Amino acid sequence: MSKTIRQAIDAEDKGLLIKNSIFLPFHIELMSVWIGKDMSTISRPDVLTDFSSQNRDIHIREGDSYTNLTFVDHKDLKKEYGHYKGHIILFGAEKGVNIFDESQRHYIKLSFHDDTSNVYMELIDDPLNL
Repeated sequence: MSKTIRQAIDAEDKGLLIKNSIFLPFHIELMSVWIGKDMSTISRPDVLTDFSSQNRDIHIREGDSYTNLTFVDHKDLKKEYGHYKGHIILFGAEKGVNIFDESQRHYIKLSFHDDTSNVYMELIDDPLNL
């Protein structure tokens, strides 16, 4: 059984990073993904919103208790965004909830702080104010 987003983050569970692929310990209904270097006035993240099977930017796969996101245009997320160089922000909701209810939607910051394969997860209020 999959944990909820909040249960996984409150338990300080970590995701798993393998090159360009992230495994998260929960299921999520994605609405958008922001990926980029730490934001500044000259740096803007790429915003992905097409999660169809024809999409060539990101592939999504679900297991019994996890979600796997593979970023096709990236070879090694840790090299590109690790050690506080950048992050990924997921915007979405739990599977099966009403995504039109704002209280059900979450921004989740994913980051890679160290030389491990850990993905650190944090709920944030506003992705433009980090």
